[in-house]
Amino acid sequence: MRKLVAVVGIVVALSSCTATERGTAIGAGSGAIIGGVVSNSWGGAAIGAVAGGIVGNLIGRSHERQGYCIYRDRNGRRFEARCR
Repeated sequence: MRKLVAVVGIVVALSSCTATERGTAIGAGSGAIIGGVVSNSWGGAAIGAVAGGIVGNLIGRSHERQGYCIYRDRNGRRFEARCR
């Protein structure tokens, strides 16, 4: 029963997050679990959480702006606009 309450709480908390925040949280949690299991230490779990959080953040950012491309104008400045 406690596990069910914990899972429901996590799902409710993540449902109001943006794609970037959700990706960071899921990546950090997954990285901590994998790092802890592989290294069998708290230090490995911490390193896994940081690495997973960074990767999850990057993946979340890529999903947040779907349909937009990065272009350059005549002066070399970068800008975002809908993909053609």
